[in-house]
Amino acid sequence: MSDLRQDLVSGDWIIVAPIRARRPYDFLLKKKARIPSPKSSCPFENLRKSGNWPPITAYPGEKNWQIIVIPNKYPAVKQDEGSVKLFNRGPYRLVNGIGHHELVITRDHKKNLAHMGLNEGIRLFQAIQERYRALDKDPSVFCISTFFNWGGSAGASLYHPHYQLLTLPIIPSDIAHSLNGSHRYFKKYRRCVHCDMLRYEEKEKIRVIDRNGSAIAITPFVSREPFEVRIFPRRHQPCFEKMPARELKGVVAALQSSLRRIEKYLRDPDFNFFIHTAPLKNQQRYKHYHWHIEILPKISISAGFELSTGVEIDVVDPDQAAAILKGRKG
Repeated sequence: MSDLRQDLVSGDWIIVAPIRARRPYDFLLKKKARIPSPKSSCPFENLRKSGNWPPITAYPGEKNWQIIVIPNKYPAVKQDEGSVKLFNRGPYRLVNGIGHHELVITRDHKKNLAHMGLNEGIRLFQAIQERYRALDKDPSVFCISTFFNWGGSAGASLYHPHYQLLTLPIIPSDIAHSLNGSHRYFKKYRRCVHCDMLRYEEKEKIRVIDRNGSAIAITPFVSREPFEVRIFPRRHQPCFEKMPARELKGVVAALQSSLRRIEKYLRDPDFNFFIHTAPLKNQQRYKHYHWHIEILPKISISAGFELSTGVEIDVVDPDQAAAILKGRKG
């Protein structure tokens, strides 16, 4: 049977309709093997030659870098020393598109986060945390979108793993939606909505696909997409950039484990993952929030119904998605 489920944070509805798929893993059988692009044509193999020099920062240093941060050659926003300006054009509101669009590049051409060592993964996320703290000094930066695109259908134009940071002078609607829903729940119950969800998920155990002392990975009860996975720190923390190393280790471990499960059991689909965290400015207002990471494999395509209603149809029940990602197909 299909059912409609309402998201506890946003209030949005989704339809879980497993009857639309014959078996939840049948559509994975057509996936072709991923073919790495040649290193010889990769602009990240020789940053000087490709015109991507000098870097913003490099770890451990420019000569022997393992992680390097460079400006995006084709930025969505333009770095400018000017201030944020809100103005009108007829009935429309506009803000000048100033900000930072950076790439965080890891050295190995073929090794994405799923296949890094744990210490390498931790260092990557610490480098991203350091960029958050540096970018917070810019008064025009209100919010940072941090994301990873893997594969052409997920928007990746290059094979070499690279992670993007894009700052905005506004709080985008999806994040505002999440912040406002979290605040409504806290105002009503005086508890974090995400903490309540995690307590329930740990009690049920059905949708938990990975856990450790600091983090937990689940297929959300209200999943917008088939095999959606979310990774939460166990301890309530609104701000990604303030997560201490000992707890960040657990989050990275759960993220890597989840990505390996997706690759193994879903036949290496394209995917996006991104960080949802409190805005950088006025963080006292967001104590109710709980930062987390969301992974969305590219399994289904939104069509007329989804686009006309905003209601997503998930053809794989999250319970079954969790079972598959744990290696159980029955």
